[in-house]
Amino acid sequence: MAQATSPPEVVTEPAPARRYNSDAAGLGRLRAGAFAAPALLLIAAFLVFPALWVLYLGLTNYRLTGVAAAEPRFVGLDNLLSAVSEPTFWSSTWLTVQFVLGSAVIGQVGLGFTIAWLLRDRRGPLKRLVEGLVILAWILPGAIVSFLWVALLERDGGTLNTLLSMPELAPLLDHPMLSIIVFNIWRGTAFSMMLYGAALGNVPPSHLESARLAGASGWQQLRDVVFPHIRGHILTNLLLISLWTFNDFTPFLLTAGGPDGRSEVLAVHVYQVALQGGELGYGAAVSTIILLINLVVAVFYLRLLRSKK
Repeated sequence: MAQATSPPEVVTEPAPARRYNSDAAGLGRLRAGAFAAPALLLIAAFLVFPALWVLYLGLTNYRLTGVAAAEPRFVGLDNLLSAVSEPTFWSSTWLTVQFVLGSAVIGQVGLGFTIAWLLRDRRGPLKRLVEGLVILAWILPGAIVSFLWVALLERDGGTLNTLLSMPELAPLLDHPMLSIIVFNIWRGTAFSMMLYGAALGNVPPSHLESARLAGASGWQQLRDVVFPHIRGHILTNLLLISLWTFNDFTPFLLTAGGPDGRSEVLAVHVYQVALQGGELGYGAAVSTIILLINLVVAVFYLRLLRSKK
């Protein structure tokens, strides 16, 4: 009997290595660069060039008027040294720290999370009404909101004085920092509320239920279950609102930095010395310091965000 023979092995040659394009969309570097060029030009025109121009002005004695306006002179680090030796600069820095801590870190984070937590399981018109009112304060233009608050808190004929029948009540004059802190909390809470509302939706209900069955109190549920799940959202929110508040110019519309500089945060201080005082070089140097502070704050938050615990 003839022995069966197995079919001959088919030797397949390895497929040629696939050549990938240099970009995921397959456009090629030239066409990808052409697509990105308009955005890069806008970034260069409105971000990079102004930043470099401010750095240059900070090294000169440039002024709005006079000989220094026509022929600015290079002064090196004199403006920076002059800024850090000025008591008004440190006073404005301390006021800015109070403004950021009070209105952003404590106020907006605390109130935004509280509203999001209380509304997390709510349904119906009450939830939509509260969210609508909070968001309305956020989307209104700053000039309009500032005018409304001045009309509310004004000493002569203000709405609050009329309602309370206290003609001597003048929050903008007696407590300017507290006034702009409360104003900024009211105006900026919507962002924190929406971010935390989305974050709380990602917390597994089963984890909260397990903690509740184990006898955990409300604070223990927040500390051990909720906060670890939304840690990244908390740090991201803190970074954004801290930088926004640090550079916010809106307090000028309420108090103009007064009275007697008691609400002159750094953004207002730069406006006062650079535009009202005409010292563009000095104002640019202070802006450079603000930029460096922003970078330090951003790096600090990013390091916290990337750490595991």
